[in-house]
Amino acid sequence: MSVPFRFGYKASSEQFGPRELVDFVVGAEENGFDSAFLSDHLQPWMHEGGHAPAALPWLGAAGEATSRILLGTSVLTPTFRYHPGVIAQAFGTLGSLYPGRMILGVGTGEALNEVTLGQTWPDPPERFQRMKEAILMIRELWRGERVTYDGTYYSVSNATIYDRPDEEVPIYIGASGPAATRLAGRIGDGWITTSGKDPALYTDKLLPAFDEGIQKAGRDRADVDRMLEVKVSFRPDRDKALENTRFWAPLALSPEEKTGVHDPIEMQRLAQQLPTERAASRFIVSDDPDEHVAQIEKYLDLGFTHLVFHDPGHDQAAFLELYGREVLPRLRKRVS
Repeated sequence: MSVPFRFGYKASSEQFGPRELVDFVVGAEENGFDSAFLSDHLQPWMHEGGHAPAALPWLGAAGEATSRILLGTSVLTPTFRYHPGVIAQAFGTLGSLYPGRMILGVGTGEALNEVTLGQTWPDPPERFQRMKEAILMIRELWRGERVTYDGTYYSVSNATIYDRPDEEVPIYIGASGPAATRLAGRIGDGWITTSGKDPALYTDKLLPAFDEGIQKAGRDRADVDRMLEVKVSFRPDRDKALENTRFWAPLALSPEEKTGVHDPIEMQRLAQQLPTERAASRFIVSDDPDEHVAQIEKYLDLGFTHLVFHDPGHDQAAFLELYGREVLPRLRKRVS
């Protein structure tokens, strides 16, 4: 069965506290959004004004406060702060509480969230292998009765996840490079990536890698959700929309500029040196809903099926009402 088109909301755990985020997700459901995804940070990007609520208890609270909207992580790292078996248990419970509404989005992690706890930070190939092994272990725990798994990095002995839903929680793989994107196509229920980068990255590297993974596994591309976090700043005042992006200036830092940085104070110092125009460079910034739709359509044309909108402003309730009224209906008409 082909995945449907969905339009979601990114709940910014780096910017807001847990109660605010629950209220925002209730607002997202009321304003017609289909999903809400929370990042799982131990530390925020910005020290001043930053937040970092834990994703696992928050998902339970958000599930109780809503009734329809899909909820998930974008993304959680099941390889350093968490043992994969703990994540299998946690999402088995969440899936039992809210059947058909939970998504486990996973990624290879960031030094910002792991090094502070005394974790060593390996090179990308090892982080990739750890994530792959974690996914395989989680699924074995969900599908088996008494599971013994002896992997390169993780192991369990005679383990049982006693509470799990009849319908297995989907696992989406976050990826911004070809190797992890290929893995998403091969074994993921969905693929998560982000907007605002060089168009050639999507057309020449990521999408071909995804299709290669699909083909290697003999799967149907239409069965795998292709999710994109789209960075948007929409307000009636364009200057306000532009200024709102300042909090998210760390996103504009290049990998070389932020690699190995694991202190929010240092990340904030680097980000504050950037001009506003660069801070806004990955966002669709406009006061015109038609301009937003025109820019978003480019990603629909690339074949993404699940767009999750990340607004940088502190007045999230205003964004949800405005986007729900002015942009989502136009997008739904476009995909229909």
